[in-house]
Amino acid sequence: MSLSDLYSDRILELAGNAPQPGRLIAPDASARKVSRVCGSMIEVDVVVENGVITAYGHDLSACALGQTSAAIVAEQIVGTPVADFRALRDTMHAMLKADGAPPEGKWRDLRYLEPVRDFPARHTSTLLVFDAVVEALGKLESSQSLGASGS
Repeated sequence: MSLSDLYSDRILELAGNAPQPGRLIAPDASARKVSRVCGSMIEVDVVVENGVITAYGHDLSACALGQTSAAIVAEQIVGTPVADFRALRDTMHAMLKADGAPPEGKWRDLRYLEPVRDFPARHTSTLLVFDAVVEALGKLESSQSLGASGS
């Protein structure tokens, strides 16, 4: 498979119709991730209530693969339990780096990114949104545990 074959019609369709949620005004946590390889960048914002992601926003400058990942996340993340999103990030890493199976259920469109496995230089941009959201969730958990220990 050549690099141009990687950009299937479905990938280009998802990237081209990607929701642009913008940033949240009052997020619980935010994170910024940049791919050193290609320069793709995402800043994400999350709101979490009772262990469930209830609001999400992002600002994105990425290639079609990063846009596709971010589009699917933006469309599906609200209502996702934090633990489920962490598992999704692990599934995506396994899919690209360890021949793991693609996600299923509401995340099944991520299967279109499975061919990225053969292009390690494209892994980071594809995984950027997942790593950014998990980093934001980690910041939130850290700040909550600091707040709890201080009370």
